[in-house]
Amino acid sequence: MKIVAKKKLWKYLFWFGPFLITVGLTVGLVSDQWGLIPLTFIITGIVISGLWIIWQSYQTNWWRRRSTQAGTNALVATLAVLAILGLINFLGTRYHLRADLTETQLFTLAPQSRELISVLPQPVKVWVFDINQNPQDRELLENYQRQSSKFKYEYIDPQARPGLAEKFGVKDYGEVYLESGDKRQLVQTVNENQRLSEIRLTSRLQQLTNSTTAKVYLLQGHGERQLSAGKDAISQAVQGLGDKSFITAPLNLAETSKVPQDAAVVIVAGPKRGLFEGEVKALQEYLNRGGNLLLMIDPNTDPKVDSLLQEWGVHLDNRLAVDVSKDSVGLGPAAPLVTEYGQHPITKDFANGISFYPVARALQITFVPGVEATPLLRTKPYPNSWAESDLKSEKLEFNADKDLKGPLTLGVALTRKQAAKSTSTPQASSTPSRLPSPTTQSKASPTPSSPPSPPSPPTPSSQTVTESRLVVFGNSSFATDGLFQQQLNGDVFLNSVTWLSQQEKQPLSIRPKEPKNRRITLTTTQANLLILSSLLVLPLIGLAAAVIIWWKRR
Repeated sequence: MKIVAKKKLWKYLFWFGPFLITVGLTVGLVSDQWGLIPLTFIITGIVISGLWIIWQSYQTNWWRRRSTQAGTNALVATLAVLAILGLINFLGTRYHLRADLTETQLFTLAPQSRELISVLPQPVKVWVFDINQNPQDRELLENYQRQSSKFKYEYIDPQARPGLAEKFGVKDYGEVYLESGDKRQLVQTVNENQRLSEIRLTSRLQQLTNSTTAKVYLLQGHGERQLSAGKDAISQAVQGLGDKSFITAPLNLAETSKVPQDAAVVIVAGPKRGLFEGEVKALQEYLNRGGNLLLMIDPNTDPKVDSLLQEWGVHLDNRLAVDVSKDSVGLGPAAPLVTEYGQHPITKDFANGISFYPVARALQITFVPGVEATPLLRTKPYPNSWAESDLKSEKLEFNADKDLKGPLTLGVALTRKQAAKSTSTPQASSTPSRLPSPTTQSKASPTPSSPPSPPSPPTPSSQTVTESRLVVFGNSSFATDGLFQQQLNGDVFLNSVTWLSQQEKQPLSIRPKEPKNRRITLTTTQANLLILSSLLVLPLIGLAAAVIIWWKRR
């Protein structure tokens, strides 16, 4: 009787285990809080169920049965597979590994975008006022959101939330706004033909989060590159500076004779005529007081800046840089192709990227005390490139007595630290002299009055250390319209100006690229021909081939 009672007790105890597990799960799911009470129920139920299983196996030799061993192996294998799948899902959720095989890396954020998102100073949010959620736009926004928890986005139906639409001033469907704190800015308007652009979103994001603006002056008056759109102009480069929150303005030193005090950077882009001596001195004075200068000097020109460059150890070589190793690229030998960059903030992310410089001159660098020089652009070594002295010959040949072997330096970045003296002012005397009034002089005795106290000597001038920066390129056409958007040409220019401006928060990296238009535009005749060939000609050819084969095998 006692043995039967014990068996019934263990039987009831087993059902108590699943009951406690069910109670714990129910409490946790209903309350949505997995605290002490639901966990206690679940753990107690699991312990009771485990003890029952152990007791049953001991009483019936359950573990020694062949069926039990086979079932246990199957259970362990199933649990192992579930554990592996769970681990894969966990790693896939936490760590994103994606491969973008598109030519322009359409589904991968550019290094500049990633760098900007990773250092966001405050939360930002993108509002897309549209009913339809385009998958390509959502993928781009998801890529941004993966880089930082401070980046959020949301699609809004303007008719469903008219108050929010009025707050942003929405006028049409598809408008995309960027918000950070109390600042709001329109990014663009998306539609079926115009998708959300990474270039515009990153540019607006940089403008919104960058509280400081720097002014860039572009020298004019000597045949420099035109700032507005036109042949061989640099309007795209100027627009790129505007997208990076720079304020650009032309500068004519022949009229002002001095670089403005608010100039963060001065750019001299491809002058064809020489600068006046006073203009060169103005640029030298600007550098001496901590200014920053970008010189882009083409071959066969003499801008008369040798005295300025000599102070920095830079010499403009008059020979033409040639590169004969790139016939498959389609560029001529007079457009050196660069894939080797110096270890400098301007080019740190370029790796083996491509930039090219049609009609460039080499630079020769000599050591100057106090000046730190870093070559930025280097051509391939000889015999692939050299500096050619004979520009009239149709056949390019290296002449050891006249030409310069590669690799050639086409761009260099230089820094110079110096002590700037502030103007000293004499201190006032501790006992100021008092001159008698005319009335007092008339009544006073003839005894001479005491002489005034001599002024104190001037205090020693205080010194502050300033840093001047200079970037020199032996070419300016790489930044002209059309070439500016090619490969890394625009990044070389914009990163140089950003580094010169000494704004540490500005990202120096590779900009986003616009996706190439892969659409095929057909005329009406071409479309009709395509329809006729696909619906009539090709089926008839297939039918004729089938008939011929049948006839031969008949």
